Amino acid sequence: MIRIDRITQDYGGVQPAIAELEFNIEPGTLTVMVGTTGSGKSTFIRVLAGLEAPTSGRIRWDEGSKTPFGIVFQEPRLMPWLNVRQNVKFGFGPRRKRESGRLADEILEHVGLRAFSRYYPRQLSGGMAQRVAIARALVKKPLLLLLDEPFSALDASTRTRLQDHLIQLWANRSLTLFFVTHDIDEAVLLADHIIVIKGRPGRISHQFRIDLARPRVRQDEEFQAWKERILEALAD
Repeated sequence: MIRIDRITQDYGGVQPAIAELEFNIEPGTLTVMVGTTGSGKSTFIRVLAGLEAPTSGRIRWDEGSKTPFGIVFQEPRLMPWLNVRQNVKFGFGPRRKRESGRLADEILEHVGLRAFSRYYPRQLSGGMAQRVAIARALVKKPLLLLLDEPFSALDASTRTRLQDHLIQLWANRSLTLFFVTHDIDEAVLLADHIIVIKGRPGRISHQFRIDLARPRVRQDEEFQAWKERILEALAD
C-alpha cells in the first residue's frame, strides 16, 4: 500500500499546483488519474516518483521504504546513439552488465521487440519507441510502474494496441500501475481505481472503483455508462 497523505506542491506562485491530495494505491491494482488541463497531474506523478519534493504532506510506503519503481513519460526519451537493446540495458544502470543483457532480451521478448533489438530509435515507429521506453522501465523488475500520458502522442490504432499490451504486461508481471491520462476512454479501459483531479490548484473531486470485468469492451453499455459518469465528474 502507498498512502498519499495531503500532498501539496507550491512553486512559489500565487497558488499551489496541487493541494492536499489524499488517496491510497493498493498493491497489484491499476490506478488512473484523470483531470482537466493544468490541474497538476504531471506535477503529482513527479512528486510520487521522487523527482520533486512536496511542499507539504507525505508519501507513506507500507514497507517503510520506497517501492522499486519504473517511470514512462509522454515522450519515449530514448538515446538516439544507442540501439533498442542498449537503450533497454541502460535502464538497469552500470552494474551487472551480463545480467542486464539477459534481462533486456527477456523484456524485449515480452513487449514484442526482440527482433528489433539492433534497430536505432530513428528506425522505429512512435508505438515501437514507446514500447522500448516501457521495456527500459521494466528491466529492473519494479513493483510499481508510473506512466505519465505515455500514449497521448500516438495515433488511435497504435494507442489501442499499446493499451491492450499494457494490460497484458500488468496481469502477467503482477505490477502495480499508476497511470495519468486525459483520455476518459483510456481511463475506463485500464483502471481499477479512477481519481478525478480538477482546478488550480488541482484537488481531488471524485474517486471511483471501476467494477467492470476484464477484458473490457468499449462498445458495451456499462463501459459507456462509466465514461458518462467520469465526464460528469469532470464537468461538475
